[in-house]
Amino acid sequence: DNLLGISWVDSSWIPILNNGSVLDYFSERSNPFYDRTCNNEVVKMQRMTLDHLNQMVGVEYILLHAQEPILFIIRKQQRQSPTQVMPLADYYIIAGVIYQAPDLGSVINSRVLTAVHGIQSAFEEAMSYCRYHPSKGYWWHFKDQEEREKTKPKAKKKEEPSSIFQRQRVDALLLDLRQKFPPRFVQQKPGEKPVPVDQIKKEPEPAPEAVKPEEKETVKNTQSAGAKGPPEKRMRLQ
Repeated sequence: DNLLGISWVDSSWIPILNNGSVLDYFSERSNPFYDRTCNNEVVKMQRMTLDHLNQMVGVEYILLHAQEPILFIIRKQQRQSPTQVMPLADYYIIAGVIYQAPDLGSVINSRVLTAVHGIQSAFEEAMSYCRYHPSKGYWWHFKDQEEREKTKPKAKKKEEPSSIFQRQRVDALLLDLRQKFPPRFVQQKPGEKPVPVDQIKKEPEPAPEAVKPEEKETVKNTQSAGAKGPPEKRMRLQ
């Protein structure tokens, strides 16, 4: 079983923890980190001192480091000879709570797993903002950008005046349309109701001015002369 995620504590031992009692505290039967088949249990049952551990072969627990009253480090090791041991695990006791120290492989696996999870989450979040359309291609669509655009006051666009070319062309088009489709209603004065063109009274034409009789005769003579044409030539008699 993986013991890296659990801890153990006995509050009755916390006030009396020191260098001499920490191994007895660690060898409590309810402690899941303690191995009942270790040499410490044999020495304890035979009521021998811990110095006899150096003469035995097998699994044993030793106090590796102590910083009373807050920190104690206990090592589990495999003794092969009085001078040769192989470390198996380390345990640290902080304020009476026992934890198992992770090994190097577990630390690397945890860090790599955390990094991969963060990268995968970043890619998933980035893909959620990605959009594609055949005519537009790829683009980014962020929710924060929509909220900023909604809260941002819209600036009024300045209406640019039309150019001379546009105005002249519009006038020409309007004049052409007016000639093709003359108006049926005319508004004589601003604010009044439009009136059909047929109902508008035409102004009387001015009376022709009186022409003197002499001018009439001159006009008739010129018209008759213009109608008759030049006189014909007579043939000469020899």
